[in-house]
Amino acid sequence: MIRKNLTPILLSAAAAMALAFSVNAFADVDVDGAKALARENSCFKCHGLEKDKDGPSWKKVADKYRGKPDAEAKLIHHITSGEKAKFPDGHEEEHKNMQGKASPESIKNLIDFILSL
Repeated sequence: MIRKNLTPILLSAAAAMALAFSVNAFADVDVDGAKALARENSCFKCHGLEKDKDGPSWKKVADKYRGKPDAEAKLIHHITSGEKAKFPDGHEEEHKNMQGKASPESIKNLIDFILSL
């Protein structure tokens, strides 16, 4: 009898703890700074926050990488290496490279912002 009543409480507590940790991971994101860096580097030309453009929406990117331990490293590599980006029409272009154009901290902030969506 006690176990039946305890299960919903334990599940609620576990969910609350998971939410608290996920919110704290992105609590220090400077949203205005991230958006300013994105504007400076023309990111919004190809990416929308919630709508796909030539590139995937950042919400879609966040959904793809959510919970993956290497998400931050992969995204930082993507925007600092100039690797190829594939477009809907099939052509490829080098992704805009932010290496040397923004501080590592501001790049990390941008990635944290994207992953928080």
